[in-house]
Amino acid sequence: MPGIAKMRMAAARAQGQNNLKQIGLAAHNYYSANNAFPSGCDAQNFSAAVHLLPYLEQGNIYKLIDLKKSVDDEANANARKVVIKTFLNPMDPVMKVNDDYGPTNYLFNAGSKADLADNDGIFYRDSKITFADITDGTSNTLFTGETLKGDGGMKAVDVRRQYVLLKKGALKGIKEEAGVQDFKDDKNIAGDRCASWIDGRFLQGTFTGTLGLNDPRPDVSCGGDGGLSGLRGPAEGVNVGFADGHVRFINQSVKPTIWKLLTSRNDGNPLPDF
Repeated sequence: MPGIAKMRMAAARAQGQNNLKQIGLAAHNYYSANNAFPSGCDAQNFSAAVHLLPYLEQGNIYKLIDLKKSVDDEANANARKVVIKTFLNPMDPVMKVNDDYGPTNYLFNAGSKADLADNDGIFYRDSKITFADITDGTSNTLFTGETLKGDGGMKAVDVRRQYVLLKKGALKGIKEEAGVQDFKDDKNIAGDRCASWIDGRFLQGTFTGTLGLNDPRPDVSCGGDGGLSGLRGPAEGVNVGFADGHVRFINQSVKPTIWKLLTSRNDGNPLPDF
């Protein structure tokens, strides 16, 4: 029985890595057709994943979406409910966060800053990044990362599942300790992390390198406009995809300073071994 369990774990881990590779390949194919990568969160709050659907053999779902209307509009209700296997990591036992939404385990890198707008990653709000913009090198810049979904709970039980939801105004000057006391006091708690692959807002379709991997402090969303996040893995780290298409596992012991370098496309600093 232990041997079978290990085999299943290995197969699940391999499937999660393959999903990241497929997403990366789809992004490169999108680039070939559009001369830029899709926005991490566009004017209607659609995610980069939405724009990659035709390149993931999900063109029929893409046709269901009215991109001229908001992601929250009733016209997009049917598309919001669709569950797409490529966006689910079998390492995560939570399969769905909300019955009205198709979830995801893969978030797109907005950058090393807290604000989703004008960030220094590849997939931030209204971004249109080209290879020429990735001056740190595609092999040194994060594309995507896996994370655990929320469980829908509204109690502060597990920072891997729940986060602190503040108002948009809290984003200005936000500090790394923001949300810590709220989580201790069980205030402003949300459990809908990654509930919707169609949504590009913070902690739905995008993340920032503002907290360490599996950070003991809670993630904080400021009304979906940005905040603090650390990818949350079921093991001692997470699998991530890089802008050149390769996928690797990063241990949670990686230094926060290195993590920030990986999430920025143009910081100009050399990347040490990790």
